Amino acid sequence: MIHLIKPRLIQLFTSQWLRNLRRRRVENRRAANNQVHQITVYLRLDDAHSYLLLQVLQRFAQRYPVSFDFRTVLNLQEDMYPAPALWQSNAFADGSHLAQLYNLRFPTQPPQLSEERIMQLTAQLLHWELQPGYHEHALELFDAYWQGQNERLEQIVDTKISDHAECYSHHLQANEALLKQQGHYLSGMLHYGGEWYWGINRLEHLELRFNEMGLQQDQSSAVEFDKSHSDFCGQSLKASRGEDGAGSVKRITMYWSLRSPYSYLALMRGRQLADHYQVPLEVKPVLPMVMRRMQVPKTKGGYIVADVKREADKYGIPFGRVADPLGAGVERCYALFAYAQSHGLGLSFLQSCAEGAWSEGVALESDSGLQHAVERAGLDWSQARELLEGDSWRLWAQDNLAELYGHNLWGVPSLVYGATKVFGQDRFDRIEQGIVEDLTQCLSINNNQ
Repeated sequence: MIHLIKPRLIQLFTSQWLRNLRRRRVENRRAANNQVHQITVYLRLDDAHSYLLLQVLQRFAQRYPVSFDFRTVLNLQEDMYPAPALWQSNAFADGSHLAQLYNLRFPTQPPQLSEERIMQLTAQLLHWELQPGYHEHALELFDAYWQGQNERLEQIVDTKISDHAECYSHHLQANEALLKQQGHYLSGMLHYGGEWYWGINRLEHLELRFNEMGLQQDQSSAVEFDKSHSDFCGQSLKASRGEDGAGSVKRITMYWSLRSPYSYLALMRGRQLADHYQVPLEVKPVLPMVMRRMQVPKTKGGYIVADVKREADKYGIPFGRVADPLGAGVERCYALFAYAQSHGLGLSFLQSCAEGAWSEGVALESDSGLQHAVERAGLDWSQARELLEGDSWRLWAQDNLAELYGHNLWGVPSLVYGATKVFGQDRFDRIEQGIVEDLTQCLSINNNQ
């Protein structure tokens, strides 16, 4: 019975109706206590997303009557970051792209300072938290750090503070404990009224929330931070089938997991992108982290489901009635993937399974649930059922994982298009940019022949 009730409970938990109810309660309490619209902002000095976020907050405050409670953090929660070095490298590439998109300051190379020096600079930020003017002071320090202006750092930092960084350790621990207590693990985060917004990537959701409340100072309902998707599939270019040689269009390769709701969004959007530009899309499934004996804390899962829901709503993708396919659901679907591919229906089959798991509450570990996914994809259930006991898929799943690591990527969904390699469905804009550049080059070559 629980497998029937749980999908509906998750659907209710993620529903816009319940979200709006919670928001009304938050705003009623705030108004009753005569409180301002205060946003808690978690910043980390060596986090690219924090640096970019800090640059846009003044502009944001000019548009909405908000105040900020700044909280400096430093130490990452180890169980939340399975590959911290790769995460940092990817964040830098993300930062470079977003800075270009929004005309913000960003270096061409990552800063190179010791952990001890970063802690000293963090102590200075912590000191400023309890004084007026944190935003202006912090932005100056972040600028000097990220732009490699070490002499400027020496002028900014008070040595009475930096030489006694250990005196700020309890302050730092309190900020990091609050971040964890409130239900998150990333820096570059904004927390308002019980909901989380990740830097520039999610700031548009907070804009929309404030617009619905009528808080915009200029009475405009426009949002500013939607540039990564506002022109998705907006070019009219098409690839010619079978193009080879100079200027030829490459394939999109997606590393994917049935248990990842972000992968579900990526598959839907990836197919849309590939169909629009007539570019091949290849999906390479890997085992979910838990099935690879890795840890995924419950806090992380709770935030992800809520975040995917609003992203899905943004893109018009059904989501919310969830039947977790972990274990047998994943295994049975993967066991049939090669069969689906042999009939030219690999992507349709994966999409059918993902839709069942993430928007329809279909139990893929059951014969009836899997039959529904198989037949919807255009495959024969009687043939598919005979293949469920095979385990050769475990070989290619691990090969796909090793290949993912070979691209210096670690998680799903990850996308590779030529030299462009990105983690997360947020960066389809970089993949699209690469496709458009290739198609433009192809067009130019063909016109000059």
